[in-house]
Amino acid sequence: MAAATSGVVRALHRIRRTAARGAALRTAAVREARATLAAVRAAPRRTKRNEAALCLAALAAGLLPLLYVHPHWPVPAVAEACWAALLLPARRRWPAGAVLGIAPLLNGGNMWTIAVMPLVVLLATRRINPPGRAWAAVLATSVLAMALATLVFLFTSRGPFESFGGTALDSVLMLFLPALSGTLLGQRRPLVRLLRERNAYLEQTRVLTAATARMEERARIAGEMHDMLGHRLSLISVHAGALELAAARQAPPLAGQAELLRTTAGTAMEELREILDVLRREEIALAPSSPTPDEAEREPEAVRGTRSDLTTLVSESRRAGVPAELVWTGPDSDVLNPRVRQALHRVVREGLTNVHKHAAGAPTRVEVAHAGHRVEVSVTNGEPPGTGRPMAGNRSGLAGLEERITLIGGSFTAGPVGRAGFRMAAGLPCHDGTGAAVTPVPAVPPALTASAVPAPPDPASVPVASAPYSPSYPPPYPPSDPPDLSAQALTWPRLLGGGCAAILVILPTVAGIAVVLLAQVIR
Repeated sequence: MAAATSGVVRALHRIRRTAARGAALRTAAVREARATLAAVRAAPRRTKRNEAALCLAALAAGLLPLLYVHPHWPVPAVAEACWAALLLPARRRWPAGAVLGIAPLLNGGNMWTIAVMPLVVLLATRRINPPGRAWAAVLATSVLAMALATLVFLFTSRGPFESFGGTALDSVLMLFLPALSGTLLGQRRPLVRLLRERNAYLEQTRVLTAATARMEERARIAGEMHDMLGHRLSLISVHAGALELAAARQAPPLAGQAELLRTTAGTAMEELREILDVLRREEIALAPSSPTPDEAEREPEAVRGTRSDLTTLVSESRRAGVPAELVWTGPDSDVLNPRVRQALHRVVREGLTNVHKHAAGAPTRVEVAHAGHRVEVSVTNGEPPGTGRPMAGNRSGLAGLEERITLIGGSFTAGPVGRAGFRMAAGLPCHDGTGAAVTPVPAVPPALTASAVPAPPDPASVPVASAPYSPSYPPPYPPSDPPDLSAQALTWPRLLGGGCAAILVILPTVAGIAVVLLAQVIR
């Protein structure tokens, strides 16, 4: 009685253990199914379309010929075609399992799936890393295929040559050769990835080197301008001050002209300092859309580009002998973006300067009008009086002004008007007074800095066959620490040789498939 009771208890324990294992298997299966579904949903739409088209093509290749060539066992033939089509998407998540799934097809009766088997093996072994795991899966598949061939030989009417010889030949053509081609391509993928990363690193280094050379040249130009122009402008300012004092005592009518000369020299010195500051500082050269607090403190008391500022410019020109007038339409421009006001000031100043140089004494009209979301400004002069010879020019000022206006999204035109007049006009972007900045159009991409480059990853934590290289991802090496890449491993002959070897290896498989399918059609 005790023995029977203990037997029943042991049986109950075995049932509980089996039920627990079954529950664990069901939980693992549900978890794997959810992970697979999440991976499918997260896949790019292009990948989904390609995989769906590939599965449909494989299914059509295995089923459509059965409508014309009726097999002895139609149900297994249809099952084999469906199984071959399912192995194609499975090779993305379970590459080794997809290779093992080829074993039933090597002994199946649907010969039309012969075109799908090498494709599955090639694509699956490409994704298995290291190559030793791929060859272990291939060896296990061949052993499983031979075991299934033995069962087919024992329980069907197939002969030994058809069962074992056919399976061995199919294993070589449909399994080993595609696996060799796939491993060659799989070893080539990290080399291509490393080559792309090295090219991106070299391109980044080139950009940084160019930025450094540009900054050195800007600093040299700033030094030259400071040493030469600064000295000359200081002398002009000193002599203009002495001339103003002398004119005040000896020729009072000329005192105003001497004062204008002195103040113009002082303004030129201030503008020269601003230009030197721009040349020496890269962050200012990249032109932020709005001034920083420090820059705002350095701005002159009279904000440039406002109505009072332009009135001052016109008044100075009138005092210098040019009958200029200002016509202002609309509100003041003090709410505009600082860069727009600066451009407005430069347009008027350049126009009046050109009048002084090339058409001294000509009547000039400066017009500023707010038109919707733009500010229209123009400087128009008529025919100059007298026969004085104007100063020669090379239009470099107009070219520089046009470039500045284009960078902030404006338009610029300049050309003759009337008999001997000239007109310069610009359309500058405006905003609604909320302080929104005008977005500039960069002429060149901002220079990369060493701090923007991520630190190099730990080589032990990066798999060899990681995700495909993305051009938008920066190279994982700083410019000061170049990657230690073997030049022999990254040569183009080796990369091209790997691809050519993979193609040559797969050629016997392609020829064998063609022969078998042709024989099936003829039969």
